[in-house]
Amino acid sequence: GENQRRRRSSDEEETTTFITTTTTVESPGRCQLDLGGPEGYVEAPPTSGPASDCSYTVTVAMGYGVEVQVMKANLLDGDQMTFEDLGGGGGALANETVLMRGLVVRSRSNQIRIRLHSWRPHPGSVLLRYQAFALSCVFPRRPAHGDVSVSGLHSGAKAFFSCLPGYRLQGLRVLTCRNASTPYWSGKEPQCLASCGGVISNATVGRIVSPGFPSNYSDNLTCHWLLEAPRGHRLHLHFEKVALAEDDDRLLIRNGNSAAAAALYDSYQVEYLPNEGLLASSGSLLLEMTTDASGTSTGFAVRYQAFAAGHCYQPFVKYGNLTSSDATWAVGAVVEFACRPGYTLEQGSITIECVDAANPQWNETEPACRAVCSGETSESAGVVLSPNWPEAYDRGQDCIWGIHVDEDKRIMLEVQVLNIGTNDLVTFYDGDDLTAKVLGQYGGSRASFKLYTSTADATIQFQSDPATNVFGYGSGFVVHFFEVPRNDTCPELPEISSGWRSASRAELVQGAAVTYQCYPGYQLLGPERLVCQWDLSWSGDLPSCQRVVTCLDPGQVENGRRLLSGPRFTAGSSVQYVCNEGFRLSGNSLLSCLGPGASGPRWSQKLPRCLPEAWEPCGHPGTPTYGIPSSTRLRFQPGESLRYSCLPGHQLLGEPLLRCVPGHPSRWSGLPPVCKANPAQTRERGFAAASSADVTMETAQAATFIPVSLLVILVLGIYLHYTKVQRKSSRLCLSFRSPYQNINQESKPEPSEDTREYEVSI
Repeated sequence: GENQRRRRSSDEEETTTFITTTTTVESPGRCQLDLGGPEGYVEAPPTSGPASDCSYTVTVAMGYGVEVQVMKANLLDGDQMTFEDLGGGGGALANETVLMRGLVVRSRSNQIRIRLHSWRPHPGSVLLRYQAFALSCVFPRRPAHGDVSVSGLHSGAKAFFSCLPGYRLQGLRVLTCRNASTPYWSGKEPQCLASCGGVISNATVGRIVSPGFPSNYSDNLTCHWLLEAPRGHRLHLHFEKVALAEDDDRLLIRNGNSAAAAALYDSYQVEYLPNEGLLASSGSLLLEMTTDASGTSTGFAVRYQAFAAGHCYQPFVKYGNLTSSDATWAVGAVVEFACRPGYTLEQGSITIECVDAANPQWNETEPACRAVCSGETSESAGVVLSPNWPEAYDRGQDCIWGIHVDEDKRIMLEVQVLNIGTNDLVTFYDGDDLTAKVLGQYGGSRASFKLYTSTADATIQFQSDPATNVFGYGSGFVVHFFEVPRNDTCPELPEISSGWRSASRAELVQGAAVTYQCYPGYQLLGPERLVCQWDLSWSGDLPSCQRVVTCLDPGQVENGRRLLSGPRFTAGSSVQYVCNEGFRLSGNSLLSCLGPGASGPRWSQKLPRCLPEAWEPCGHPGTPTYGIPSSTRLRFQPGESLRYSCLPGHQLLGEPLLRCVPGHPSRWSGLPPVCKANPAQTRERGFAAASSADVTMETAQAATFIPVSLLVILVLGIYLHYTKVQRKSSRLCLSFRSPYQNINQESKPEPSEDTREYEVSI
């Protein structure tokens, strides 16, 4: 009993240590353990004793999660490691039979359970490291027709919700991220809904929309909205949209705050909306909307403004912007309108002025901006919208838009929205008419995509089916276009700081190369040469120039080695070069990295070279009697060899191969060999030579007698022919030049006969 109490006390002390210390390590004697603290290690199974099912639970502070990283893993076949989240959501995080070093598992709460299970009595082993990390709330969902912003996502952070004009927030406007095993927001995300009626007091500027707008309203509605302007102000209404189902659906606007007030607008009686809107004679307006059970539609949307006496009401243009010379809209204020990209200004005037001090009013009605069917543009960027966007387009339309840019440019078409009927078509042409190449033809719905033209023109054609059934809000397309460089070239590359670039061609077409270089004192980081590839992308990332703080690697020396003073070539470091045996160093053996100057750190000397040593040649060692050398040269370079052999009948005594050994002076590896006659072979050759000589002499005498006799007869015949038949005499003329040519004329002797004739008879 005493021993058990001691063990329990020891276990309790050990558990307390794990919870309070910063770093904990699993006890080698236990296979089920609870661990705590911001970080620690888990070794499974224990190093002592067999274990087939080990479980470890790690708990960190609230608001933090547990990150587990595999440091070592050596699982065997049949071993399984499980990571389980013990927080509110729970569930398995990973179930692995093969663990790799570096694998990271993160919990969603402040508790995680690690289990090693195996059917083997001695399973494999793993070493895990865990540490706490701050958990956060998920980003709150943005409500439809509203927006959300957050101050942060960790514990204590807040999320703020708001609605677009015409919608009311249902739910909490501010939520707080609360600390827990899994952090959560303090409430459910609110919604932005259009209410069916209400009272708006002190109305200044705002919007009223029917329930469900821009989707359809419900059946059997009866809604009343009462607008009350501040004291001394009047109200003005602008119509954004009115789309009611036929039959008995109705919108009625009264000039006052009661059902008995006169009607300013009645959808039963008015076919077209008044462009100038409605102006109340007092500070109140009552809006009534009633629907039946036979059908629904989009409903209505109106904007209201309150204005004081002596001022005009604030003008408004849907899908446009305005600028004013007076923000209070007093008499004399001038307002100029402009439409958003993709819209065209229709009806009304671009500029209006507040006139008539007695009864202030605008001299013209506000214009309207509308997405029209067809158009031409030469802008470098813009938008093409389906007719009536974002409202639904009409049936049976055939619209054409032309886009034109500079001749040396091309067009990128970015289709951001495409939501049309399956029988409706939008076609993109690579040119300025419908006979050009088709880039693409699409119908139905499609995710965002891009198209590129090969010319400076693009044509977009939209055709809607006369029987189309697409009438919802947001049905149509949105196409952004941009002027871009020619798409048969790669994008222009920028210059780099502290360096320059050079291109192999004037135009960056496929195969063109751009080379980057740095100024003195800087080194290039990244590829030196970028090539324009077949897909018109560059072969690498843009390099940069970094100031040199170390000397460049001086390099190795052929037939030598080097000794470094340190791992890096920083200023003050040195490199010593040593040549291999048989080579001598040419240049300085020690190079030092000098401190940075104008061109950065540099080496003190040029790289040396290891040259072969210049040895004296060996002279010819001589030729022994009856010997034959392989070469008769007089000089042999160190390392060359000379081989000897003997004449037949002689025996070689000594080394047959001599090598020229380098040195000062170089010398042969030994003395030339000796060729000694072989007595037995000499005697046999003598007998054979004597017998052969006798036979040869007899044969030679017989062979010589016959031709000599014929020659004597021939000579005698020639002699007799010349002496008896054709005797002739020959004269030889001998001339002698006077040796007195240099004597002058006065002392020159008389000329004498200097030619004599001789007669010779043969």
